[in-house]
Amino acid sequence: MNVLDYTIQHLIRITWIELSNKATQQSDQSKVPMPPHWQFFQPLGPLKQWLDRLEVRDRQMAHSLCKLIPAQCPFERDIKVCGRVLFHIPPLCKLNPFYEQFVGLRFRALCYLADECGEDVTVYC
Repeated sequence: MNVLDYTIQHLIRITWIELSNKATQQSDQSKVPMPPHWQFFQPLGPLKQWLDRLEVRDRQMAHSLCKLIPAQCPFERDIKVCGRVLFHIPPLCKLNPFYEQFVGLRFRALCYLADECGEDVTVYC
């Protein structure tokens, strides 16, 4: 869980509690809180959860993941003409909806190689 998700969930809970308190003061209806409507529409949620729960148990798979998932965003660039920087292209990887899951998976693969297999992972840094 990232900080943004935690913050949003925390704010939603606080707002929901305040709304629930106002509703109970106005009328004594059932006290079953309903989740926010946007939580029902998360088509990528199951795939994100699957990636978060994926465990690295194989040395070859860990090496493949570390080679496949880059340590830095490959899209970030400085466009130079005659030695002067015209403009900077920011890292676009964070636009990927699976960015945090991939980074976490790469980290788990690096930890597996370092802790379980005892290998030197400085090659992948």
